[in-house]
Amino acid sequence: MNILQINTSSRREGANSTRIANSIVQRLQARHPETQVTVRDLAANPHPVLDEATLGALFTPADKRTPEQAARVAQDDALIAEVNAHDVIVLGVPMYNFGNSIQLKTWIDAIARAGVTFRYTESGPEGLIKGKTVYVALARGGVYRDSANDSQVPYLKNVLGFLGMTDVRFIYAEGMAMGPEAVEKGFAQAQADIEAALS
Repeated sequence: MNILQINTSSRREGANSTRIANSIVQRLQARHPETQVTVRDLAANPHPVLDEATLGALFTPADKRTPEQAARVAQDDALIAEVNAHDVIVLGVPMYNFGNSIQLKTWIDAIARAGVTFRYTESGPEGLIKGKTVYVALARGGVYRDSANDSQVPYLKNVLGFLGMTDVRFIYAEGMAMGPEAVEKGFAQAQADIEAALS
């Protein structure tokens, strides 16, 4: 088993979402000692955003790209290849202002490419990243699970499913800004979710 852990917090150290993602990976490694793990920390190594220059590079035929355009597309190519090379994806996902971090959105923008990771057919879109199990380690200051204020889970289900990743399992650490007792309860719930997700 090959695991790809993507840390999408803006913090390099002390992120609750990274802590939960680490726990997921550790439990998977305990069950599968031969597991190989790759960690991509998007705070320590930010990926460039999808801007006008990037769109220009992506929509320019490969044989007509400038060296700068080719280099930029190669950065996204590397993330796509990384996803394809792993069986399990573990996403550490904080909640910022009811949404996802720019680090996570940038990663998604990099791996979502028409004709490569999804395609349109006569019967509708088809995701091309198949056969993956995705664990999403959610960390929130408040409690939003199964509420109208949770915009993250519906979005991630939709976008990952659109790319072909339909086996998505969510782990929740909530109440991280609501005092010590809530933090303890939140981490306990995350551990219970991990066990349920691995069963």
